[in-house]
Amino acid sequence: MAEKLEDLNLPMTVVTRIVKEALPDGVAISKEARTGLAKAASVFVLYVTSAATNIVKNNKKKTLTGQDVLEAMKDIEFDRFVEPLSEALESYKVALSAKKSLTTKKKDDSEDVELVEDD
Repeated sequence: MAEKLEDLNLPMTVVTRIVKEALPDGVAISKEARTGLAKAASVFVLYVTSAATNIVKNNKKKTLTGQDVLEAMKDIEFDRFVEPLSEALESYKVALSAKKSLTTKKKDDSEDVELVEDD
């Protein structure tokens, strides 16, 4: 578990990047506002994690999955986010699978290469 409460906060660089991508061009955000957003996001993540952990315990499982998080979002009445999160999770799985198959293909290709010596 975290040693200090601050250890549970999301990294400011990540929050800053997300906020900058979400804001229209020419709009700035103060350091104080970024800090507030980071703390609010951290509290939300902990809340969802707690709800998902309860689902895992109730189902007598040991591993928290993406599906558990989606179910937790429904339980805490954030239903409107379930569909976009499901799509993002599916996109992540596809990207991960593509990356994994590319890595496997590269490994297989390197094993197929034969060393040829010049006479």
